[in-house]
Amino acid sequence: MRWWKILGLAGFAGVAATGVVIARAERRRRAYTPEQIRTQLHARLAEASATPPTPPANPPPANAAP
Repeated sequence: MRWWKILGLAGFAGVAATGVVIARAERRRRAYTPEQIRTQLHARLAEASATPPTPPANPPPANAAP
């Protein structure tokens, strides 16, 4: 094997290992308890219920000149 192939394989292994480390850290960071999830969902529901829906924009009349 040439040295550049070994270097390429080492680089690929390094990128893969970094991805694994980042994925594990993200999973640990997002480890919420069921009670925390329930609280967040209730807060989102209350926020969505409190804001009035925005009316759709009125389209211009069909006979309007450009």
